[in-house]
Amino acid sequence: MRVLCTGGSSFTGHRFIRELAAAGHEVHATFTAAGPDAYAGLRGERVRLLLPLCRPAFGCRFGEEPFMALVRGEPRWDLLCHHAADVRDYRSPDFDVHAALGSNTRNLAAVLRELAGRGCRAALLTGSVFENDEGEGGGDARAFSPYGLSKGLTFQLFRFHCGREGFALGKFVIPNPFGPYEEERFTTSLVKGWARGETPAVRTPDYVRDNIHVGLLAKAYVLFAGRTAAAGRGLLRLNPSGYAETQGEFTRRFAREMGKRLGLPCRFELKAQAEFPEPRIRTNTEPAAALVPGWDEGAAWDEAAEFYRTHYLEQR
Repeated sequence: MRVLCTGGSSFTGHRFIRELAAAGHEVHATFTAAGPDAYAGLRGERVRLLLPLCRPAFGCRFGEEPFMALVRGEPRWDLLCHHAADVRDYRSPDFDVHAALGSNTRNLAAVLRELAGRGCRAALLTGSVFENDEGEGGGDARAFSPYGLSKGLTFQLFRFHCGREGFALGKFVIPNPFGPYEEERFTTSLVKGWARGETPAVRTPDYVRDNIHVGLLAKAYVLFAGRTAAAGRGLLRLNPSGYAETQGEFTRRFAREMGKRLGLPCRFELKAQAEFPEPRIRTNTEPAAALVPGWDEGAAWDEAAEFYRTHYLEQR
């Protein structure tokens, strides 16, 4: 397939593009910064890893004129993979839902019409298990945050315009990915604490969440991309699940696997959790390992450990 991907500098986006390229697809990836040198840190590493694997377009935001020119400049497209989203201050209770929705869907109808003129009739949109009306949550289907709400509204606009333009729309719902080139998040904080000889405290051990190896997530994404492109029209969904368990249980799992591979004690402390400002349970529903033939769980843990070793242990 000839695939147009947005959001490639992100943790999950860069892995999606790597797996799409590994599967033999021709990937055109858009980046909002003016060039690869504008990205620093882990984001810069991710972008540099992608440059040999895709045809990059820098200074290119979804729906703006450079993006439209890119679409018009190619003779054929098979699939739009829209992963980019406005995530500035995404943890803030004052996150601007309306601005994010506008950025995520800018000129969407015109984008779809231009793609249709070049043979494309399919779009794949990533969602989040933390948006409204996604995942299993014991009856609590509200969005976790204004950011989650913006993702849910983005899907509704895509659903409307794809239906009107005769596109197949695939919605791929992301739970909690972890692994190589991740941002500073839960698993990274554990490893960094262990590297300093500390015993990290887990303050929300009773939340039931869905953590998944980013490589497994990306392989499921590539398979779903093929299904979406072949669908012709209509709505498809995939809700890939990894380790659906309490954060305390996942911490034990993660510490056990990292301890074997990193040679560290990997001690931790589970604090008593008395407050639950977020929904207590939110997981995806379709075990991803059953969707990806031949996936090697041990190799996934090996890959994660090697990343943590080179980025956080050997730099001590």
